Amino acid sequence: MNLIPATQPTLYFIGVTTSSSMIMNVFPKWAAFLGLHDAAIKGIDLKLHDDPTRYREVVNFIKHDPLSRGALVTTHKLDLFHAASDLFDQVDFYARLMGETSCISKRGGKLICHAKDPISSGLTIDGFLPKSHFNQTKADAFIIGAGGSAIAISWHLMTALEEQERPRNLFIADRDPARLNHIREIHAKAKLTVPVRYHLVKSADENDAIIAKLAAGSLIVNATGLGKDAPGSPMTDAALLPEQAIIWELNYRGDLVFLDQAKAQKKARHLQIEDGWIYFIHGWTQVIGEVFNVAIPTEGPVFDQISKLAGQTSSARPK
Repeated sequence: MNLIPATQPTLYFIGVTTSSSMIMNVFPKWAAFLGLHDAAIKGIDLKLHDDPTRYREVVNFIKHDPLSRGALVTTHKLDLFHAASDLFDQVDFYARLMGETSCISKRGGKLICHAKDPISSGLTIDGFLPKSHFNQTKADAFIIGAGGSAIAISWHLMTALEEQERPRNLFIADRDPARLNHIREIHAKAKLTVPVRYHLVKSADENDAIIAKLAAGSLIVNATGLGKDAPGSPMTDAALLPEQAIIWELNYRGDLVFLDQAKAQKKARHLQIEDGWIYFIHGWTQVIGEVFNVAIPTEGPVFDQISKLAGQTSSARPK
């Protein structure tokens, strides 16, 4: 980790393998399109669940370096918040509620902590979920993983959607009891109308068993990071996906084993399969807009052009 004072307005990408992300090639084109002609992006790679002092070092650097404008945080959202929340001058509603940092910005000399995932995940879900899907199918939702993205997605499914449009049941599985306890605590802050079942799992076989119990049309989300931050999939090749299920792989790059497993069953099980592409677009545009104080539409011609520029930039886009 080499934190050098910025020489131009800089957005940092705090992750694990940031140099592999297509955002490094996409951002300059987006910046030009949005009129941010002197803006730059730089990656900061940290280990999974890194030493808290390293998170504090990064936040302090951004806070005190004049041309370091802010950051997008992935993978480390919970850990960074827990290690460095006291360093922020302001913490927004979602960040405080969910105990995570996905965006760091500056405004009026103050360092601000944001949680943008509830917004970006909600925009993505609303974009691909068929109208009145859960109301018509009475299907379930299964989020594999209990980290920051899972918290945001579950919150949207259980609070932002109209009551009759919510899943019949919500299942959440993770290998880490601390993360399950954290998401349970967050859910306890809402008046939930959806029954939630929390599963501490030790293997992909246990996730297979949960999948086997889901109703037809259920939403299944890979929110584990497996396939990008670490190899593999949270389910085995033997898992039988529900008929007409909606399968959402949050990643857009990596081995994407989970995505391939779903594609192998797509025709036979009549699946709707979504990758992490639009989530990637919404996630980054929400942060860029906040950090550089520019309004970026979430749909329409400008958003379409932003998506087009990204698609033209990288061959990593899943087909």
